[in-house]
Amino acid sequence: MISKTAEYALRAIACLATQQSHLASADCLAEKTKVPRRYLNRVLQDLAGAGLVRSRPGPGGGYELLASTAEITILKVIDAVSPLERIRSCPLGLPSHQQLCPLHAELDKAYAATEAAFRDVTIEQLLNSANPSIPLCDLGTAKAEASAEGAPVS
Repeated sequence: MISKTAEYALRAIACLATQQSHLASADCLAEKTKVPRRYLNRVLQDLAGAGLVRSRPGPGGGYELLASTAEITILKVIDAVSPLERIRSCPLGLPSHQQLCPLHAELDKAYAATEAAFRDVTIEQLLNSANPSIPLCDLGTAKAEASAEGAPVS
C-alpha cells in the first residue's frame, strides 16, 4: 500500500528517533535501516525538504530530527517522500463519470481510512509501544550495545 521509498523514510525516521542524543551519519543510518546508501541519501533529502530532518555537514556531522517524535506522524513521513494518492476523479477520464463510480469510490474510501490511521500514529507511539520489539533493532544487539555502554536494559 505504501511505496518502498515511504518504507525507507519511516525506517530512517524511526532510527533517528532512537538516537536523539547524537547525530547519525548516513552510513550508520544505511547500515541500521538496511536501506541502500545512495537511495537513503535521496530519502533524507526529501525528509529535509519537508522539514522533518536536518543535516549537519563536516566531521562529526550527520542527521537529526527537527521535530519531536510526538509531532511526527506516519502520515507526515509518507507525505514527505511519496504521498498516498487519493482518487478525486475518474481514473479512466470517462466524461459520463461526474462522480466516482462505486469501485473507485470504495477504493478511495479505503485510501481515506489508511490516511486517517497513519495520521493518528506518531513516531513516539511506535517507540513507546508495549511490543517488546524495538523498531529497526535486534533485541540481542540492543542489549549488547546497552550493556557495553553501561546502560540498564529491560
